[in-house]
Amino acid sequence: MAGIVNAGSVLNLAAAAELAGEKPDLSSMLAIIRGGEAALAACRRLQALAGDGGKAVIPLSQVQTLAPIPVLPRNAFCVGRNYLDHIKEGVNARAMKWDEKPPEAPQFFTKATHALIGPGAEVRLDPKLTQRLDYEVELAVVIGRTGRDIAAASAYDFVFGYTIANDVTARDLQRRHDQWFKGKSLDTTLPLGPCIVTRDAIGDPRTLELSMSVNGQERQRARVEQMIFDIPTIIAQLSAGMTLEPGDIIATGTPSGVGFAMNPPQFLHGGDEMLASIDRIGELRNRVVEV
Repeated sequence: MAGIVNAGSVLNLAAAAELAGEKPDLSSMLAIIRGGEAALAACRRLQALAGDGGKAVIPLSQVQTLAPIPVLPRNAFCVGRNYLDHIKEGVNARAMKWDEKPPEAPQFFTKATHALIGPGAEVRLDPKLTQRLDYEVELAVVIGRTGRDIAAASAYDFVFGYTIANDVTARDLQRRHDQWFKGKSLDTTLPLGPCIVTRDAIGDPRTLELSMSVNGQERQRARVEQMIFDIPTIIAQLSAGMTLEPGDIIATGTPSGVGFAMNPPQFLHGGDEMLASIDRIGELRNRVVEV
């Protein structure tokens, strides 16, 4: 079920559409995204009709919140090393020499579809597989239109909205396989949510502030404007020669404060609670469970 959250309630859009005789398919978030402006306009009309009540309005306490797109149509796209302080902390943690040169182009990788989970879902920690599970709060961009070779100047036209991603990473697997895919694609390592906020409601995403706390201790805090590659650049370079589709997720990178770079390192353990936050979007809370 796709819905619009308002304070302590949620409007069931499919039920509201049936009652109002609306034509667009509003049965899922992916259907709404694919429906474009017509679907969004229908959502706004239904929200106005519902007001503070109606047959299609359900108390939020009676709803189980899933990831905004519960099943990804394909792997989530991600950008690595996109905050300068995060690059520096990684260099220091590995006792490497810092040449003070940021990446010349976005460093892309993907996370497998089965990594996806929603708010409140458990992140699996298998000690036989990894001893170095880490967190990474990120702003995630949700693509709203099909496009290839998208110009940076028109990139925002292809954005449906924004949500929160936690790029949970098995650092030891990442190092062992000498690439990022395996260590970042274990099942349950992509918490996403709690909702998608549309592009027009966010305005300029560079003003957003993101943070991560573990067991109530703040670990990460930064502003989106600190990214090395901004959202238009990311979309333009990712779409060069490659088609982006409605519902594609792009996680835009994490700031400094990750566990492996702390002194001493602070990796996740069973029972740890992660709270990823971005103002104007909300909070994404997930607990680590040892299996």
